[in-house]
Amino acid sequence: MNRTPVLLACALALTACGSAPEQPRGGGTATVTNCGTAEEFPAPAQRLFVNDGNMIAMVLAVGAQDQVAAVSSLQRDAATLRAHYGPAVDALKQVAPQYPSKETIVAQRPDVVVAGWNYGYSEEKGLTPDSLRAQGIAPYILTESCRQQDGQRARGIVDPWQALREDLTNLGTITGRAPRAADVLTDLDTRLAALRAAPQPPTPPTVFLFDSASDTVFSSGRFGAPQAILDAAGARNALADLDDTWTAVSWERVAAADPAAFLFVDYPPQTFQQKIDLLTARPGIADLPAVKQRRFLNLPYALWTSSPLNIDAAEQVRSALEEWGLAPASGLKPRADDEVAAG
Repeated sequence: MNRTPVLLACALALTACGSAPEQPRGGGTATVTNCGTAEEFPAPAQRLFVNDGNMIAMVLAVGAQDQVAAVSSLQRDAATLRAHYGPAVDALKQVAPQYPSKETIVAQRPDVVVAGWNYGYSEEKGLTPDSLRAQGIAPYILTESCRQQDGQRARGIVDPWQALREDLTNLGTITGRAPRAADVLTDLDTRLAALRAAPQPPTPPTVFLFDSASDTVFSSGRFGAPQAILDAAGARNALADLDDTWTAVSWERVAAADPAAFLFVDYPPQTFQQKIDLLTARPGIADLPAVKQRRFLNLPYALWTSSPLNIDAAEQVRSALEEWGLAPASGLKPRADDEVAAG
């Protein structure tokens, strides 16, 4: 596959298909359940601060781009988001190229911040939901990143498709865009149903999601979005037994999994080619059939982290599995083509 811009249908494509809907008037509040707790937010929110490409995708998908005061960590995902959401991406005000400081956020005078644990929120950096509440700012936490217990690092409390549904529904409520959020979820469920109705391999092929590596390999367990993507595509996540979202494992664990294919998260600083070089140079890994036969698929970060683009990832993974002979032909065609080539 080659990476080419593909816009969504006009019902979901925001300003690319016409003028943006009128911005809801503020002044009220709404209570939603976030990380298992009922939290109150100004609604409709008028000045969102959104960190990271996956959460920016959520806000764009529900049509709330005109209610965004500023974003951070956009540039890495700008081309991908532009391909899916059109020129609305270029109108966003980016104030930090990577994760922002609390001071950067406060300077934008947001009423709501959308971020997550290890997606911007960090005790070490002094940027936490509590620190924002102390400034009179309502913090929304990415559901995929919800901590299993206070003060502990393991993340993930619900199935990743459920996590995505909760976030889209909640953000639709907070921004006054509930009808648009419902449309996005209907589209998601229709496409998921088609994938699940497709012919399935007798035994789902084991696939390893390769984020980055050094002495260990960063990947994703059963609460991360890749678990949902691989399940929908008809594959098995090699780390489905790990009760976490994103986590590191040993190279020995990779070799023992003997995956039928490697899927890659495309983002800096480690390039796709560098990751391939690590696989082909590593004893016990280089001789795996998946490596020798180059069963590799490289997709952008915003498709692998919890976002509406997870369904696009699932369709593209299914197509690759069929191409590699690891899943029966289904006749399904991915709506988008986001593959990033080595180079």
